[in-house]
Formats: sequence, structure tokens, C-alpha cells
Amino acid sequence: MGDPKKQKKKYSRPKHPWNKERIEQETELAKQYGLRRKNEIWKMNSFLRNMLIRAKTIIGSSTKQSEIEKLQLLRKAHSLGLIEKNSKIEDVLNINVKNVMDRRLQTLLVKKSMAKTMEQARQFIVHGHINVGDKKITSPSYLVNIAEESRMAFYGSSPLSSAEHAERAPKKEAPKKAAKEKKEEAKEEKQEVKK
Repeated sequence: MGDPKKQKKKYSRPKHPWNKERIEQETELAKQYGLRRKNEIWKMNSFLRNMLIRAKTIIGSSTKQSEIEKLQLLRKAHSLGLIEKNSKIEDVLNINVKNVMDRRLQTLLVKKSMAKTMEQARQFIVHGHINVGDKKITSPSYLVNIAEESRMAFYGSSPLSSAEHAERAPKKEAPKKAAKEKKEEAKEEKQEVKK
């Protein structure tokens, strides 16, 4: 049964630890999504594997219970934004790890321009600056529902909730203006030096 204080592992390690292709793919994913450890990839792989196993089981049977489970699985996959609303159960088999990684809170913060980089997004989450709806989330691997996506914000008492905070990501137009201003300033300095 186990100790109730000790949490159960939420992932399984790869069967063969030294597979070169897998290691390269994991390293690339870790860089792309700003992950600290590969066990975060393994967690997403385990989540996806469980969903695929469930889908294959449902496809192979035709009972009342399998129809109920089919609707539940489709509803869950749609609520996470992994498939379209009118998708079939076979579409669940086309989901890959990148689709799941794109639904992580850390990734969505960067996509919504609430953080400049993946590392900064991770820091905001871990330090308790982000809430989703009414809940403060401190886990970067939290999978955000479509309904919750519009309710992502900085925590009310967080200093980052102020739009003037230095670490907040600038709007999309601001970097272009800042770059133009820097170029103009550099030109003016060169002209002054020549004089």
C-alpha cells in the first residue's frame, strides 16, 4: 500500500536508458520548452501514453461502457485543447508530446507575452506570481484547460501585477520602437564623435 506521506511516481523512466535518438529528442525538447530535468518530459510522455492506451482500448471494444469512456476521453482531450470539438476517437491517436507540451502553463505564459523567455516564465510560476482563475499555481507543468486559458493572470499581491514592472514582457510593438530608437541614438553618437 505504501506510505501515504510519500507521493507515488507520476511517470515511468525509459526502458532503455542509452538510446541515442531518444536522448537527442529529449535534449531538444528540454531546450525548446525550458525544462530543467528530463523527468518533466517523461511525465508528459506518461500522460500521453495513458491517453493513447485508453483510446486503443475504447476503439477495440463496443459496449455501453466503452461509449461512455469514449465521450469522457474526447471531452477531456478537447478541454485540454489537444483535439477539435467534433473529433473522432481515432484523432486522439494523432496527439504527440509537443501538443501536450504546448498546453503547459510555462509555455502558455510565453505565448501570451506574460514572460519574455521560458526560463522567466518558469521563475514567475515557481515563485508564486501566477494564478489561473482563483488558484495560485506553482507547478510549471500544470496543463491549462481552454476555459482557464483566458483567466491566466499575475497574482493580485504580486509586484508583477503592475504593468510598469521592469520584468514584465513589453508589448509586441515596443521592441521595434526600442530597436529604432537605439539605432537613431547610435547614429547621433557617431555623428557627434566625428565632429
